[in-house]
Amino acid sequence: MTRTGTGDEDVAWLDREQQRSWRAYLVGTTLLMDRLDRDLREQHQLSMPEYEIMVRLSEAEGHRLRMASLADSVSHSRSRVTHTVTRMERAGLVARDACLSDGRGVEAVLTEHGLAVLAEAAPTHVAGVRRLLVDLADDEDFEAVGRVFNAVTDALIEGHAAMDIR
Repeated sequence: MTRTGTGDEDVAWLDREQQRSWRAYLVGTTLLMDRLDRDLREQHQLSMPEYEIMVRLSEAEGHRLRMASLADSVSHSRSRVTHTVTRMERAGLVARDACLSDGRGVEAVLTEHGLAVLAEAAPTHVAGVRRLLVDLADDEDFEAVGRVFNAVTDALIEGHAAMDIR
């Protein structure tokens, strides 16, 4: 982008190297997430959003979460999570149940079949993360990535506590 000189004098524009790094991040994360999604779809008939929902449920007490909390934890709209959970319910991966704490809300519950599918898919996902990200960086660089994204998360997490899975 070129500077127009009209009202953008106060903008701290990215220098050439910062722009390269920013664009490498954009392209790299898009390609990485697409590949991880493709691997899960091809090998386990799961999408990345379905996998993430199953992970969140597997880590929750009783393998269950309110639908609203689940949506918040995966940073998707409630509508999108509802549609995804409906697909997963048809596949027997999750079930919906009345909220145990008050009976008014609805919770998504990871089924035994869902837990088994997750156990089969997790090694594929972790191997992809390792091969396509972790192993491409030395320990110092990978720790730097962690520090940067911890800072980003800290700056943006307010109002989204359910997303903080660190």
